[in-house]
Amino acid sequence: MFPCNTSINIPGPVGPLEAITTCPSSPRRGTVVICHPHPQHGGTMHNKVVHMLARSFGEMGLRTVRFNFRGVGDSRGEFGHGIGETDDVLAVLEWTRALRPDDQLWLSGFSFGAFMALRAAARFAVAQLILVAPPVQHYPELGAPPIPNVPAVVLQGDQDDVVSSAAVTEWTRTLSPQAVLRVFPDTGHFFHGRLNDLRSVVQEVLGPAVPSG
Repeated sequence: MFPCNTSINIPGPVGPLEAITTCPSSPRRGTVVICHPHPQHGGTMHNKVVHMLARSFGEMGLRTVRFNFRGVGDSRGEFGHGIGETDDVLAVLEWTRALRPDDQLWLSGFSFGAFMALRAAARFAVAQLILVAPPVQHYPELGAPPIPNVPAVVLQGDQDDVVSSAAVTEWTRTLSPQAVLRVFPDTGHFFHGRLNDLRSVVQEVLGPAVPSG
């Protein structure tokens, strides 16, 4: 049974991964796994953007799983330079699929977490990708971001000083099927002062895609 509204440990490739689950009062047949920003720059599952994504999905009737990558919080292991973290995402997806086999499985991430979500989606079938500020130019050692054959929503601030809005816009045009891109005006990387706008856009764009109960 899927554990609701609790802190748990999910089996990971190098040891347990600390996670938090949520279950809405009127759940639909969908669960979202959410990936946090860069572990070496203060990223955790408690990041405000990650928290707002979880809240947004929950209000849409979706279960959520957010977790700490290896070496963050109580998750075991050490930073895996993006390769290990991709394996962490895959482990959480496998765990979620085992407990919710009939759900649509969505995958979301913010910044570094969006890149990890992209890499995982190339190896694990999900129904929807939701990428916030995906750093498409930042990790050449990991190769170009995959082009997953899955519907995607890309959310980007136009004043982002970490991730190039122009690069994200150009990269989004390469996605197939065609992705939905929403650029937030006067918005920086961490969506300061714009988190409620992020929530509104997530629900507006993705509401029609939410599966029935």
